[in-house]
Amino acid sequence: MRSSTRTALVVTAALTAAATVGTTAATAATAPPASTASTTATGTVVQEGGPLVVPSGEEGPATARVKVALSHYTGGKMKARLLLPTQPHEAGNELPSYAGVESTCAVNGGAFQPCSWDSPQNVAALPEADTEAGWSTTLTYDIRVDAGSYAERLGNLTATLEVTDEAGKVTDRGPVTFQFVKGTPEAWLRTTVLARDKAGVLWQYESSGHADKPLKARTRIGGGWNAYTAIVPVTARSAAGEGDLMARDKDGVLWWYEASRNTAAPFKPRQRVGGGWNQYTALTGYGTGLLARDKAGTLWRYSFTGADDPAYALESRRNMGGGWNIYTAIAGEAQGYSPVARDRDGVLWAYSTRFPGFYPRTRVGGGWNAYNSLAWTGRLTGTGANLIARDASGKLWAYDSVYRDSRLVPVSTRQQIGTGWDIYNAIF
Repeated sequence: MRSSTRTALVVTAALTAAATVGTTAATAATAPPASTASTTATGTVVQEGGPLVVPSGEEGPATARVKVALSHYTGGKMKARLLLPTQPHEAGNELPSYAGVESTCAVNGGAFQPCSWDSPQNVAALPEADTEAGWSTTLTYDIRVDAGSYAERLGNLTATLEVTDEAGKVTDRGPVTFQFVKGTPEAWLRTTVLARDKAGVLWQYESSGHADKPLKARTRIGGGWNAYTAIVPVTARSAAGEGDLMARDKDGVLWWYEASRNTAAPFKPRQRVGGGWNQYTALTGYGTGLLARDKAGTLWRYSFTGADDPAYALESRRNMGGGWNIYTAIAGEAQGYSPVARDRDGVLWAYSTRFPGFYPRTRVGGGWNAYNSLAWTGRLTGTGANLIARDASGKLWAYDSVYRDSRLVPVSTRQQIGTGWDIYNAIF
């Protein structure tokens, strides 16, 4: 967060404008007389449109226009610099809090040049302004600012635009204000929800990064997904096309869909992992791998090997314990080790891993038979992962989560995040 006790100012951006007086008599007649006074004027710097609102995220840059009516001109180049409040280092982070801010600057309609906010030692000069064609006592500076996610911690910030003559004496100065606000997080920070409709088409819902309306409109990934009896996320997904899937077909063959890093087509062509997976009655993600329950109720863990060959992508299975046939739904995380399971009475239980098995389960609560689909996702509505649940009317609900006794547990308060989800026969 922005410090309330900033007192020092550091130079982090410089803007240079040449105001060269013409040598012809006609030009000299229209230019203001030269002066050697060291006058410092205030109130001559005007920021158009008030404070510049800068969204922190993927919205892109915002531009502030600042006009300076020169009160003092001695000939030669006029220079300008932006003085920013000293920012504290963030706890546990060696980078200053300006590290997420990028800026470029231009003078009198010229080309934009870098004018970094990141380092007090970085002084960037801009192209000279051509004033010989018609002298003006007003200089115009455009300051373009692009802020990454989390830069909203800067809050309301007032900098000082300071103009100096060629001798280095300050002629004019005034405030330039910025309001850093929360925007839409970049795609790599947002998760996705996938859903297969009854025609076998797979759809993707990107998270918006805004808790009040957490899902964007769906986009079509592709058809033919009715070939599978189970589809399992096995690594964390993001809207930047990250996250792998594994899918079991009707013949019991397991296929691997590797992430493509392409937002429009998030998966590469499938690769065969192996057969024999029809022996399992439930599959779910689990850390970097998956869990599989066999017909006798034994739960098995398969971890990734890191091998490039999909036939060797999974380690040999490990027994995680018996008795899992008491559950009608098992939801594991694609990036963690805290599955939840619902029993026939509608009670939800949370587990915490103690290799090779689990610690004794913890009761979350009853009433979960109201839902016909349960799945963990990344963060949608709160501060942690979300357990999403669809009820019989097709409404989709999200439960925020907390860690309790090393278990990821959904909190009791739910938030409705959609309707009409009964068109899907798989949600994950």
